[in-house]
Amino acid sequence: MNIEAINKTIQPQKESLLQHSLYKKVQTIEDLHTFLENHVFAVWDFMSLLKALQAKLTCTTTPWFATENPETRYLINEIVLAEETDLTMDGRHQSHYEMYIEAMKACGANTNGIEHFLAGVHSLNNVFVAIKKSNLHPNIKAFLDFTFRVIDEGKTHEIAAAFTFGREDLIPSMFTAILKNFQENFPETDLSKLIYYFERHIELDADEHGPMAMKMITELCGTDAQKWSDVEEVSILALEKRIGLWDAIEETIMMNVELA
Repeated sequence: MNIEAINKTIQPQKESLLQHSLYKKVQTIEDLHTFLENHVFAVWDFMSLLKALQAKLTCTTTPWFATENPETRYLINEIVLAEETDLTMDGRHQSHYEMYIEAMKACGANTNGIEHFLAGVHSLNNVFVAIKKSNLHPNIKAFLDFTFRVIDEGKTHEIAAAFTFGREDLIPSMFTAILKNFQENFPETDLSKLIYYFERHIELDADEHGPMAMKMITELCGTDAQKWSDVEEVSILALEKRIGLWDAIEETIMMNVELA
């Protein structure tokens, strides 16, 4: 098996994501706020996948020892550099999560939900308990629980699979188009930071991080058929959890419309 075979296998799940009815439901600024307030959990847990890979593929403890594969060491460090300390619109350095939070605040979305959840993770010192105790939508809980189960099990190629294939690189393009339409229809709302965030993702994923992540998978699996099989299984599950997240956001938007 190889990258091409994995991409072919997960095509039905990718199509489900790309054709999801959620996109057409984001019609007002309130709908956009609902999307952001729920999608932010995926932005945050992506950073956890990233750092789990860095911990596995590089030496982050002392005394320092060279890890086995300099190529995967280079690939993950390059991705971490941009994801954890990227350039903002005004030339500062921030993680993509922090950029997303700033963009949410700039357009009037509420960040209390994610901040309350992260405070719970800190106080409980256990992400699984925090997820269980939270009042998040069941699908969002399942999405987060899956991510941290993969991390907790500690198989590097499976973490890389969730990182690489579980995040759909075409979705930022879709949302950039939606945001530009919003910018025309709701000029009083500041969407500049949000548009910058999504455009930055498109630029990095297409030109750098996407190819790097694919190369990392190939390096990690090599000729090991079982590892390739594991990658296929985790990739399908990760995309299915992502579809569940989209279902949850759509359901919340529709519920809010009914209550309005």
